[in-house]
Amino acid sequence: MATGFDDAGLFFSDDIRSLGDRHDDGSQDLRLGILRRFKEFLRQFHEGTFNYKYRDDLKRHYNLGQYWLEVDLEDLTSFDETLADKLMKQPAEWLPLFEDAATQVADEVTRPRPEEEDDQVEDIQILLKSTANPSNIRNLTSDYMSKLVKVPGIVISTSSVRVKATRIAVQCRGCRNVIPNIHVKPGLEGYLMPRKCNVEQAAGPKCPMDPYFIMPDKCKCVDYQMLKLQEAPDAVPTGEMPRHLQVYCDRYLCEKVAPGNRVTMMGIYSIKKSSGTNKPKRGQDRVAAGIRNPYLRLVGIDVDLKGPGRTSGASFTPVEEEEFRRLAAQPNVYDTISKSIAPSIYGSMDMKKAIACLLFGGSRKRMPDGLTRRGDINLLMLGDPGTAKSQLLKFVEQVSPIGVYTSGKGSSAAGLTASVIRDPASRNFIMEGGAMVLADGGVVCIDEFDKMREDDRVAIHEAMEQQTISIAKAGITTTLNSRCSVLAAANSVFGRWDDTKGDENIDFMPTILSRFDMIFIVKDEHNERRDMTLAKHVMNIHMNALQTQHTVEGDLSIDFLKKYIEYCRTKCGPRISAEAAEKLKNRYVLMRCGTKEHERESEKRTSIPITVRQLEAIVRISESLSKMALKPFASDADVDEALRLFQVSTLDAANSGDLSGAEGFTTAEDQDELNRIEKQLKKRFPIGSQVSEHCIIQDFSRQKYNERAIYKVIHFMIRRGELQHRMQRKMLYRMK
Repeated sequence: MATGFDDAGLFFSDDIRSLGDRHDDGSQDLRLGILRRFKEFLRQFHEGTFNYKYRDDLKRHYNLGQYWLEVDLEDLTSFDETLADKLMKQPAEWLPLFEDAATQVADEVTRPRPEEEDDQVEDIQILLKSTANPSNIRNLTSDYMSKLVKVPGIVISTSSVRVKATRIAVQCRGCRNVIPNIHVKPGLEGYLMPRKCNVEQAAGPKCPMDPYFIMPDKCKCVDYQMLKLQEAPDAVPTGEMPRHLQVYCDRYLCEKVAPGNRVTMMGIYSIKKSSGTNKPKRGQDRVAAGIRNPYLRLVGIDVDLKGPGRTSGASFTPVEEEEFRRLAAQPNVYDTISKSIAPSIYGSMDMKKAIACLLFGGSRKRMPDGLTRRGDINLLMLGDPGTAKSQLLKFVEQVSPIGVYTSGKGSSAAGLTASVIRDPASRNFIMEGGAMVLADGGVVCIDEFDKMREDDRVAIHEAMEQQTISIAKAGITTTLNSRCSVLAAANSVFGRWDDTKGDENIDFMPTILSRFDMIFIVKDEHNERRDMTLAKHVMNIHMNALQTQHTVEGDLSIDFLKKYIEYCRTKCGPRISAEAAEKLKNRYVLMRCGTKEHERESEKRTSIPITVRQLEAIVRISESLSKMALKPFASDADVDEALRLFQVSTLDAANSGDLSGAEGFTTAEDQDELNRIEKQLKKRFPIGSQVSEHCIIQDFSRQKYNERAIYKVIHFMIRRGELQHRMQRKMLYRMK
């Protein structure tokens, strides 16, 4: 008989150990098997005969000091489907193992290394990407918890880069006992400190409760950053608020995106403790014990840096490309596209053609010295109510690949550009992009442009010409991109357009008017034949509301037009040809100097000395016309059409006296008269005195001055702060 067989204690203890080991060995064997498969995948996966993709990438990145590797999930699936399935369903468990495998393979493929690096291999971060269809933020339910998800959206704010410990060492303040190398879970989960010191001391005082503190110099840390992801505007149902999701990214995923970027994120849908700022009342803590807030732990990101077009859906099938090329080859492609813009709105063909040019846009140019010239076209529609301006804006928002619609009264300067707010969690200042940053690469439609406050309107000057938004607030100094077109609609000062008042209809500063490439004045003119046709058209729409899309033959559907615009903007960047440039140069000189023929027609000097901004506008319109037909160069015909569009919009508006008073929109004689009146006014009453406005008007009228000119001078002086109204606007007080 074996000795010690009847010693129950020893036998019992041995049995427990072997059982426990047997259980551990099972999971340990599984982990080792999966680790081995991951290593085999990284070593053996190849495309073609000799292209060992991941092994070569790993070696190249490691030698460059970039300790990361991007893995395509489709490649992993084709190599081992079970492995990919495990990674998709339990990423938090198997991703660290994948990173260990990558570190071990990196150790093998980079040998021999320099002596100073030989002893330690850097940890490799695995970034995942996939071509699977993304799911919307709204559809992320509890079923997706702890699984790998792919979510598209717009980044609206980013925090500063902070530090998180991955391994910590703690020390007891009573007995100085150190527990080294404690692993901290990744993500926003912390580490719960032990409440008691478990070292038995023979003599001396007992350690107090909560004795441990962290030793900062023995911790191993990584960078991390918090992002705020908002669902894309086209994915938000009508009347709903856009949903947000907090995103945690660490190591090489930090500083990858800026506010306003459209991204598709791949991450682990995780939960964290809800950090309530208020302390819970009695009895509430127990109820909220199991309640957690979701967040996304990022493992891969695809940023759409091109601007126009979205990441998802930006790929076109060969059949679609063939359709696009066939459409572009048609001689009347320009008319077809113009007719497809808001077909339910009657007339306004020139305006629709201008909107078609705005949707396609010109070519953005980068100079050798680093400066850029904008390629986007800005358009302003001024005029009477009831001329379908807002409907056109709504249509453009739908058909543009990226469209944002705002109303003048409901938008502030910060809402349009960018705002700096205090992050409730960290109490730091963070920046959130506004409408013009979110519409980067698309169109911003601003309705009721005249109802905006003057200082809010000034905020978009930089965004319209330089296409950037500069911020210097609360210690944040930065520049954001806002490469977007502006389509604005405004009413006259008097509500309806008043032809007798001329330039007083417009209450815009010259600086903003010169930034618009085309300015259309839309008048609701009374014409019996036109009214009859319009009434028939409106009745038709109301009677056959559902069938209207099939009534007009040859029009393109909204979806097709949207894709075609996106395709043209992505694939085509035309330049103006040499002949067209020569022609435009000659026409520019003629316009600038003012021809005799034009003077004879208008019986006075040319009322709009065209500036270089307007010349660039014509170039952009020509480029957008050639972009519609996918041509590499803008031809003579494109320049002719661009000049015609410019003639019917801005030039006509200026020549009819409607824009006089704006920059370069006043004749020399008028300006002389205004200067004379201003000199007389300043002579008449010194600084600090006040005079009745009625007396001044009567007095100057007796001297044969134009009454409208007198009012205009007073208006300008009030705007400049030289005069001020007093006593119910009856008296004028001279300030300076």
